[in-house]
Amino acid sequence: SLAYFFFKDTATTEIQTRSIVGSVRCVQETGINAEYMGLFISMENKIVHSHEFVRGFATKAIHEGFEVDPATGAVIAPIHVSSTYEVELDTPPKFIYGRFDNPTRSCFEKTLAALEKGKHCIATSSGMAAFSLVFHLLKPGDHVVANEDLYGGTTNYLLELAKDHGVELDCIDLRDLKALETHIKPNTKMVIGESPTNPTLRILDIPAIVAICKAKKITSMMDNTFMSPMLQNPLELGADIVMHSCTKYIGGHSDIIMGAVITNDEEIYKKMKKYSGLLGCCPGPHDCFLASRGLKTLHLRVERAEQNASKLADILAKHPKVKETMYPGLPSFLGHDLLKKQAKGFGSMITIRLEDAGKAAKFYNALTLFGHAVSLGGVESLVSFPTKITHKSLPEALKAKLGISDNMMRLSIGIEDFDDLKDDLLKALDAVQIIFLSHSFYIPQK
Repeated sequence: SLAYFFFKDTATTEIQTRSIVGSVRCVQETGINAEYMGLFISMENKIVHSHEFVRGFATKAIHEGFEVDPATGAVIAPIHVSSTYEVELDTPPKFIYGRFDNPTRSCFEKTLAALEKGKHCIATSSGMAAFSLVFHLLKPGDHVVANEDLYGGTTNYLLELAKDHGVELDCIDLRDLKALETHIKPNTKMVIGESPTNPTLRILDIPAIVAICKAKKITSMMDNTFMSPMLQNPLELGADIVMHSCTKYIGGHSDIIMGAVITNDEEIYKKMKKYSGLLGCCPGPHDCFLASRGLKTLHLRVERAEQNASKLADILAKHPKVKETMYPGLPSFLGHDLLKKQAKGFGSMITIRLEDAGKAAKFYNALTLFGHAVSLGGVESLVSFPTKITHKSLPEALKAKLGISDNMMRLSIGIEDFDDLKDDLLKALDAVQIIFLSHSFYIPQK
């Protein structure tokens, strides 16, 4: 069922209708009094555009960024595969070449910008490509303060490339606001954070960090991948830039590699947009189409995954084979109250430490429903072994400082049936116990 606003164009005596979801249709009937149709709106003969209405998250995710194609009536943005576009000499072109812009990509960017409550979005070929745009805002001699507990790829990028590009780097615990103030120098140009962090799920006080940055005229960037725009909006909390690995929750089906940066700052946007074209880190149109489709169901997937994660965390927190359960939704979790203030939920990532580090691989291999893979945020549940895979290349001293240990497992909770996920986890924990007992009573045979 569609709701329409009816109003009369006094110049043409046409009755025009606009759906509240943005489609425009002209009813070629004269002599019909729109007032009798029930919903007469007069705006000085102007059509009331859909974006003027206050919309909820789900409605924005489905309808923002795309107007119904007047030529075909298509209600979904098509996949534009053309690499180049015809240019008229006397008319400023909207699209010139696929490396700079693409209609399908533009639709995705508009939708994600709206969901993150930002003005500008630049889609990229990966999350790391998105971070490279942020990094290129820096110049030789600049100083950066980064959270010590970032995504492993981001940390490696900074450790490997910052020095080579003449950028000074300090990695600290950004939960310590005094430490942040202490590490700020006259040449500090950017603070890079992520909340919750990966994989220990530390919660940063984003408004407090942003306040310190603004007082010193320092650019603040927050990676919002773990929460998605459904649960947290760092721009609304004052951050200058938000970054996403769209491969995760935004795509949601583990079938694309994409990233994005969003900002309200015009100058920052123009610089990153220029760098995007120069670096050629643009995503393909098919990936943009899949990412747009993912956004349309983001609210449903995030809600379901969070429901599963909340119940599983309660069970894991009480299990004798689990030494520690890290989940922001647990009232006992450090940062629980802070996240409640700055977010709309707790997400669906859980990190656990097993009692016996020597049995971690046994637990990992005993899981059958959870996929044994890196990444996160898809419809399917995944288990990752940080010290063996995602954070393997980090310096041992840094891993020890961050508490990334051999008994740690990161769980990305999907949208499967809760009972099936629960059974898989409990059977894997039971398998660890059974194997442990069998070794205790093993008698070598002659």
